[in-house]
Amino acid sequence: MASIIGFAARIWNLNYPPQPAKKDGAVRIGLLGASGIAPVAVIQPAKSHAEVIVTAVAARDVKKAEAYAKKHSIPIVHKSYQDVIDDPAIDAIYIGLPNGLHYEWALKSLKAGKHVLLEKPSTSNAAEAASLFHHELLKQPNAPVLLEAFHPLFTPAWQLYLSLLDPPNLASAHATLLVPSILFGNDDIRYVYDLAGGALMDCGTYCCLFLRQMFGSEPVECIEATPTFLPEPWDQKCDQVMEAKWRFPNGGIGSIDANLSNPVLKSKLPWCQAIHKEKVVQDEELSEEKEHVVVKRVVGTLLMQPVVWHRISITEQHTIRNIADKKALKSWTTTEYMKAYKWEEFNGKKKGEDWWNTYRWMLEEFVNKIKGREGSGVWMSHQNSIHQMEMIDSGYAKAGMAIRPSSHVLQ
Repeated sequence: MASIIGFAARIWNLNYPPQPAKKDGAVRIGLLGASGIAPVAVIQPAKSHAEVIVTAVAARDVKKAEAYAKKHSIPIVHKSYQDVIDDPAIDAIYIGLPNGLHYEWALKSLKAGKHVLLEKPSTSNAAEAASLFHHELLKQPNAPVLLEAFHPLFTPAWQLYLSLLDPPNLASAHATLLVPSILFGNDDIRYVYDLAGGALMDCGTYCCLFLRQMFGSEPVECIEATPTFLPEPWDQKCDQVMEAKWRFPNGGIGSIDANLSNPVLKSKLPWCQAIHKEKVVQDEELSEEKEHVVVKRVVGTLLMQPVVWHRISITEQHTIRNIADKKALKSWTTTEYMKAYKWEEFNGKKKGEDWWNTYRWMLEEFVNKIKGREGSGVWMSHQNSIHQMEMIDSGYAKAGMAIRPSSHVLQ
C-alpha cells in the first residue's frame, strides 16, 4: 500500500508541482524554438524552482511563438532567435532546435555571454563538438556555463546504478531504447539527414552514453553497426534503427539497440545491463581442489525516467567447481532489488524531492553551476560531450554511412 501511495504522490507532484515564489536573481531563460520538448525539459521543471523563470521564446513563425507563449505563460515573444539572445534580461538560453542547428546557435549564445542548456546531441558530429566545447570563449574567467542536456545522468537512481558496477571488470554491457512507432512518422524532422537526423543521433545517444558511463572509459573501436533505413522514397541516409557494438579498453563489449520505430505491440521499457567477468571469491569451507566463482549482473529498468517507477536488480550466479577440470559441483543464484527516488535512499548527502523527474534534477545542477554552488557533483563535462560525439561518429562510419553534416562553418 505504501508503494502505491508513494507512486500516486510522485505523479501528482510531478504534474502539479509546488510553485514557490521566485527569488531575486533568478536565472531568466529564453527558449529558442517553440519545441515539443521544452515544456517537459524546462517549462514544467522551472515551475518548482525558485531560481528559474522562463522569460522569453522565439520561433520561425511568430504566430506559433505567440500561441506557444500564451499556452505556457511565457511573458515575452521575440521575433527571432537572435532577438532572444540579444535580450539583456535573458541570462540563459535553452536550445531545443533540430540537431543540425545546435552548433550555430549555441556558439551565438555563448558569444553573447549567455549560459546555454543544449539539447542532446550537442552537435552534428565530433568536429563540431570539439570546436564548440574547446572554444576560447569557454576558457575565459567567468565563462558562460554550457551543458549538454543528458538529463538521466543527474538522478539518484542512475548514480546508484553506476555505484553497483566494477567498470574495469565488466565483460559486457547493453542498453536498449525502443520508441513506439506511433510517435514519429517517416516525415519527422528526426529523419532529415541535413539536420543531423537518425536513430543513433536520437534515442541512440542515450544508449551510447550509458555504455560509456558503465565502462567508465571510451570505446576503442566500433566493431559492428547495423542500420535499418526508412522505406523508400524516404531519406536513405537516415537510420530508423541502429544496432551496434563497441570494444572497450578492458576487452569488454558494449552493445546498443536504438529504435525510433518499434512496433507498439512489441513495446519494452528502456533498460540496460552490465555483466561482470567471472570472479573467484574466498570460501574457507572449500578444499584446495575446489573454487567458488561468481558472475554479477546488474540490470536497470526505466532509468531514463525513474520518477515514474524503476528497478535495479543485482543478480549473482554462484558456482562451486573443481579447479582442475572446471566441472560444476553446485550452483545457485541470488537476486537483490534496489531503487533511489531521492539521494537519501542512496547516500543521504544531497537534497531533492522524490517527485523530481530527470529534467528537474538536471535543472537543479544547471542553476547550481551558474550560481557557483557545489550541488550534487554530477555533471556532463565538455570533454564528455566531445567523446560522446566521437562514439556516435564511429558508429556511422562502421555502418558505412555518412557522418552527419555540419550546417555551419566551424569557428
